[in-house]
Amino acid sequence: MKKFTVQKNPFVVPTTDGKLIEEHFGYASEGGGQLSLAHMIAPPHWSEPHQTPAFDEYTYIIRGKKQFEIDGEIVVLKAGQSIKIEKGVRIRYSNPFDEECEYISVCLPAFSPYTVNRED
Repeated sequence: MKKFTVQKNPFVVPTTDGKLIEEHFGYASEGGGQLSLAHMIAPPHWSEPHQTPAFDEYTYIIRGKKQFEIDGEIVVLKAGQSIKIEKGVRIRYSNPFDEECEYISVCLPAFSPYTVNRED
C-alpha cells in the first residue's frame, strides 16, 4: 500500500481570465473527490461571477490581497491571513487591486465545476 503521493506535475486548469490555477490534488489532477488543493495567482483587476459552492473553501493568502464579497459583506485579506467560507454561502472572489494575489485554496469536498454553482 502506497503511503504518500508527491505531486510534481499539478494540473494547470485552462482559464480565459488570466488567472493561474495549479491543482495539486482533486478531481482534475487525480480524480479524487474528498479534497482539492490548488495554488493560484489572480492577476490585478480580476474577478469571478457570484457563486454558491456546495463545498467549504479555505483560502490562505501568500502575497498580495484578495477581496471576498460574502453574502453582500466585503472582506479583504492580505498576505499571512486566511479564511474559511462555508458551503452554501453566496460569494464573489476578486482582486480589484493593482498587484497580483498569490494564494492557496483547499476545498472540502473537492472543487468541481458541477458543484461551484456559478451565476451567469
